This record gives sequence, C-alpha cells and structure tokens, in this order.
Amino acid sequence: MASSLTTFTDEARIALDTLSGRATGLFSPSLRLGVTGLSRAGKTVFISALVHNLIHGGRLPLFEAQKSGRISRAFLEEQPDDAVPRFQYEDHIAALVNDRAWPDSTRAISELRLTIEYESASGWSRMFSSGKLSVDIVDYPGEWLLDLPLLGKSFADFSREAFEMAALPVREDLSRAWRAISAEIDPNADADEMTARRLAESFAAYLKACKLDERALSTLPPGRFLMPGDLEGSPALTFAPLAGLDRRPRPGSLHAMMERRYEAYKTHVVKPFFREHITRLDRQIVLIDAMQALNAGPGAMADLERAVTEILSCFRPGRGSFLTDLFSRRIDRILVAATKADHLHHESHDRLQAIVRRLADRAVARANFTGADVDVVAMAAVRATREGTVKQSRETLPVIIGTPIAGETINGETFDGKTETAVFPGDLPEKIDAVFDISGPDHRQDSTDPAIRFVRFRPPKLERTAEGVTLSLPHIRLDRALQFLIGDHLA
Repeated sequence: MASSLTTFTDEARIALDTLSGRATGLFSPSLRLGVTGLSRAGKTVFISALVHNLIHGGRLPLFEAQKSGRISRAFLEEQPDDAVPRFQYEDHIAALVNDRAWPDSTRAISELRLTIEYESASGWSRMFSSGKLSVDIVDYPGEWLLDLPLLGKSFADFSREAFEMAALPVREDLSRAWRAISAEIDPNADADEMTARRLAESFAAYLKACKLDERALSTLPPGRFLMPGDLEGSPALTFAPLAGLDRRPRPGSLHAMMERRYEAYKTHVVKPFFREHITRLDRQIVLIDAMQALNAGPGAMADLERAVTEILSCFRPGRGSFLTDLFSRRIDRILVAATKADHLHHESHDRLQAIVRRLADRAVARANFTGADVDVVAMAAVRATREGTVKQSRETLPVIIGTPIAGETINGETFDGKTETAVFPGDLPEKIDAVFDISGPDHRQDSTDPAIRFVRFRPPKLERTAEGVTLSLPHIRLDRALQFLIGDHLA
C-alpha cells in the first residue's frame, strides 16, 4: 500500500532527501530506527532502556557486538534533524531510576542519536579503521501510523468503514451515542459549525472509549482525535464520518464541509508525517501490548491483528541495489515485540511469543507484505518483577514478585506503592486459535474474570555506589531485539 500513499512529486522530494542523506552517510554511517506502537505499549521505556544499557555496558548476552567486547563506547550526540523535538532521555531515565516511576507516554514524534564506536569482527575491516555507527532513533505514536491508509481512501470510503467498524459486537455499545447523533443529521443540510463540532466530539468520545482497558481496541483512526496536540480545536480535526453518502456533496452542505476537512487532515497532517519520517526509516520495531488485548478477549485480539496489518501495509519494505538505495530507503527488518513479558512467569513466555507470531504472520499475509525480514519477540525493556514460587495447599505455584504501583488492588487489598507482593499471573491459553475466535467460549468482552491478573508494578530498585548506579536497567530479551535490529551493522 505504501507506494499508493505518495504522488510523483512526493517521490521526487523523497529521492532528493535520500540522496542527500546517503552522501552524508559515506563519511558518517547512520541507521534510522523507527520505534512505534500503540499507546501504553512501552515505546518511551524501550528507547530509554536501550540507550541506558548500551551507554552503561549493560548485560546483553545475545547482542553479539557487546558480548564479544567489540563495542568500545556508546554515547549521545546531537541529532541531525533540528526541527524534530529531542527525545528527553535524561528526564525519562531520572524517572525510572531515581523516582521508580514510569515516564510519560509518547504524545508526538521525537528523535535521539546514539553513536556506537566498535571494532569490526572482520580482520580486513579492522586494518583500515575502527567502526562507528550513528543510530538515529525516531519515536512516534502508532496511532499516527494508522492514519496512513486514509491517504488512499475517499471521505465516503472512510465514512462507510467507520460505521461498519462501529457496528461490530465489541464496539456496538460504545458507538451507540455517536451513531444516534449521526442518525439525526442530514448530510445535505447546510453546513453548520456547531453541528460539525457536536459530531466530531461524539465521534472522538467513542474512539477514546474503545481505547480504555476494558476493550483495549487498537484500530482507531484518525489518530489525532486521540492525540490532537497543537491541532486541538482546528477545522482539520473538526469532522466526523457521515452516514448514507450515496452522491456527490452539494456545495455549501455539511457533507461538503466534512469532506473538505477530511481532505485537509490528509494533506496537512498525514502526508507530511509519511513523507518526512516514515519514508526515511531503515529498521522498525512495532511494540504491542498483547496481554491487555488478551485480557479484553478475542474481539480485542482481532482488532489488534487488524491494526498490525494496517501498520505493516504502510511501510516501504524491501532490499534494493546500490543504485536504488541512493534514491529510496527501504525498511528491510521489522520486529514485532510483545511488551511487558515480566508480567508473566517465564513458563508462559513461549505461549505469548507464539500468539504474537501467529498475529504477525497473519498480518504479513493480509498486508501482502514482502521484501523484509519480520520477526517477533516477547520482551520487557525494563524488568519490574522477579520470579518465585509459593505453596498453596499441596500445589507449588509459579509467581512474579514486584512492587505494585500505589492504588493497585489485588483481591481487595490496595497497595501503597512501597510494599512488595507475589502475584500468580495466570496462564495463557494453550490453543492459539481460541485467542482469535470471537465466536468461541473464551470471548471475554463482558467477563469479570480475566485470563491474566494484570497488575501495574513500579520500576525496579537499582543498587547504587558513591559513583552512581552500579547496575544497568534489567530487562527480558532486549539484547535479542538489539541483535535483530542493528547487530548486522556492527559486524
């Protein structure tokens, strides 16, 4: 789908930008790593932990360059894009390490340059110079990425699909108020600002309700309705789908107003984001909170699969020749990572990874996605728990041990944010098909007995010396993610 998102003029501009970047890269090799995911998947924590472990020499046994001692140092440098906000690494690490608090979520795009000096594994390469790679980490909300398919859809297409999605069983009750307001509106009536605002606000309220933990839905475009930023209140965000659009809009009608604003949203918000950021990526990690969707039931899992499919369809995958690479970047490796693996005992990690593998494989097939390596991993960029066992009657249960965030409740007990506790998190389903079967008995949309006891834990307490932190942030499989995403560039 990515090729249909740009015009000839866009492609010419992309080619010029890429050629300029490649020329600079001849003297200073760089790799642009995109980090995305739907909100609360852990993008900010992932980037902070990645940088912290590399700068402080963390334990990364599956990251070959680190394990073999070939990395001499890693450090932060000024980013190449002055117009993009800097990822506030220092603030996020202070929150994690000093305050034991999770940093604020990603609300907009940001960037950070991490430079790695290393010794090549090739004796031939070592004869000429030591290696140096600048990794430009680009952090952006997955909700914005889910807007990209809108570029190929008319307002009528967008409206029809929005109402079809709203009628799904997992959404029907949440969308009822918005659909009731829409049913009262005549699209051919004269354009009216108050009517437009009323529709846009009710549509946005429906999208926000879908996002809450109880449903944990993922496919919720337009993304800026959830994260408006400085566009809040602008005409480009004051529109909504309309029902019964079977003809061209009458000039001056509500239909014409909504269609014009929808097209403005695509032109001024969606397209620049794709052209200026997505087309410049070399590698990509997509973080997903699969456990929240699992808890919400098969409807949420099906919606998550739909979201991953749409995300993959927006990338520009593939490997080019030396000549084509001069003018066009392609993403040749994508990692789909299920986060918060520390909320499960390790005995369930294989099941979580198998579920995500199934989700990714189906998404790749549906997106008709070829030309890039896609892998999956169950990970925790910062491990907030440790494992243990407890005896209950004659049975020994595997548990996770950590400090629940203040206000978390387990079996009627509310925690103060200081007390450690052991939690039996539950088991993931053995049969993967049941996870995606909306008609099956495991559909838990209205259940009060979740499959996983999902408790929010505080970040771990790190030991200190007079010189500072003695240990880097603990993790689960962050090293495997690093090896897949950048390991070959440090060979």
